[in-house]
Amino acid sequence: MRLWFTLERDGFLRKSRKIDHINNALSTPDQAEAGFKDVQMLHQSLPEVNWNEIDTTYKFLGKQLAAPLMINAMTGGHPGLKEINRNLAWAAKETGTAIALGSQKAALDDESVVNTYTVVREENPDGIVIANLSAACTLGEANRAVEMVRADAIQLHVNAPQEMAMTEGDRDFRGIMENITSLVQRLDVPVLIKEVGFGMSMETVHKMHKTGARIIDVSGRGGTNFIAIEEGRLAKNDNKYIGDISGWGISTVASLVEVKELHLPLEIVASGGVRTSYDIAKSIALGASVAGISRPFLQTLIENGREELYNHIQQLIEGLKKIMLMSGSVDILHLQQVPLVIGGETASWLKTRGIDISKFARKS
Repeated sequence: MRLWFTLERDGFLRKSRKIDHINNALSTPDQAEAGFKDVQMLHQSLPEVNWNEIDTTYKFLGKQLAAPLMINAMTGGHPGLKEINRNLAWAAKETGTAIALGSQKAALDDESVVNTYTVVREENPDGIVIANLSAACTLGEANRAVEMVRADAIQLHVNAPQEMAMTEGDRDFRGIMENITSLVQRLDVPVLIKEVGFGMSMETVHKMHKTGARIIDVSGRGGTNFIAIEEGRLAKNDNKYIGDISGWGISTVASLVEVKELHLPLEIVASGGVRTSYDIAKSIALGASVAGISRPFLQTLIENGREELYNHIQQLIEGLKKIMLMSGSVDILHLQQVPLVIGGETASWLKTRGIDISKFARKS
C-alpha cells in the first residue's frame, strides 16, 4: 500500500522527500541478509524455568520497558504523517516499548509540521521517546529537538551512504566526530549514535566511544536499504555507473559481534533486519540491550491499523518469552548469557576480521 498526498508548493523539498521515503520503504524489500540465519541459540532440554516467572522487562534510559524493544526512527515532517506518528506512539504506550522519532530537521525549518512530532509525546506522555537529528546538527538544533518532545535521549544519525545516493545530499563529512563530542558534553540528555542501515565496524565504534557517547544503534545491513530508497525516489540515478551496491555495509549480526569484541561500556541497540522474536532474542544474546524495528511495524499500521500493530508487538513479546523458556532464561540478564553458535557467511566475515567466535558458543 502506498500513501499519496498533495504536497504544498512551499519550497521545502524535505516535505516531499518524507512522503517518498515512506512510499519507497513500504515497497522496497530487504536487499541483503542481516545475518540472523547464521546464528543458532543453544537449546535447553531441562530449562528449569516457570513460564509464569519469566520476566521480559528491561530498564533503558532510566525507564522500565515491558520488553527490550523499540519502535525505531521512521517519520514526521509532513502534515499527512501526523496520524502515523500518533498511532505508533499509541502502540508504544500500550505495549510498554520505546519509540524513536524520524529526523526532526523538517520541524526546525518549518513550524507548521512541529505537531507531526509533538503528537508522539502527547500520545505517550510517560514512555521513552527519543529525538532524532543528523550528527552534523548544531547544539541549538539538538536542544530544540529534545525540548520539542521532552525527549529522554536524542539519536544522532550518521548516513553517508544515503547522502551519496541523494542528488541534494551532503558531500562533506569532516568534523562530525568533533561535533558529536561537543554535543555529548553539552546536552542534558543521553546521546545515541545511530546508523541508518549500513552497520558499524569495531573501528568506527571505538571512535564513537571516544566522543563520550555510550549508546550505539548499529542499524546493520539487512533491513531497509536507504541507497535503494533514494535511488527509487530520484528520477535520475546518479549512481548508475557505480555498479550494484545494494549489499553495501556490514550486516546487523556482524556489527553486533564487532562491537562486543571491543569490551567497552556501551549499550547497544540492534536494528536492521530484525523481524521476529527469534531475531530479538539472538540480538540480546549477541550483546544488544534493545532491539529496534521500523518498517514491519509501519507496514502493519498502514495495511491493518493500530490495533493490529498492537497485536504484532504483543506477539513479538510473547514469542520472546517462549524463546526465553526454551533457552532456560528467566529474565533478560540470563538471556544475554545464552550460548550461540555462529556459522555461514557471518562466521566467515568475523573470522577474517580476526574475531574468535567460539567464545559465544562457550558462554555459561
